[in-house]
Amino acid sequence: MKKPILIIDDDPRNIFALALTLKTKGYRCLSATNAADGLKLLKDEQIGLVLLDMMMPDLDGYHTIAIIKKDDRNAQLPIIAVTAQAMPGDREKCLAAGANDYISKPIDVDALLGLLRKYGY
Repeated sequence: MKKPILIIDDDPRNIFALALTLKTKGYRCLSATNAADGLKLLKDEQIGLVLLDMMMPDLDGYHTIAIIKKDDRNAQLPIIAVTAQAMPGDREKCLAAGANDYISKPIDVDALLGLLRKYGY
């Protein structure tokens, strides 16, 4: 059985919609509404992939990626940046911060499923 996908997003509505969509496709999901709780889940659980909101109030996705990647156990963990920021250069900024991939909101489910397949899901 595949490890669960961790969704970190400060908006519970986004988590609900994303988790529901993924669960209907057979994926297991865990979630956190802030980076600190997401980082704790990464320490406590075996996570296979992270869907990370880049614009959160306390600790944004850019800093969160740095913290995740600093831990040797998570160095190879795929992180997909999820953001409403869809301006030119935003994708490159997310990838430069250490994200493995990028998807913009509103999320195109087929594109997301394609990304998940790319990382073995």
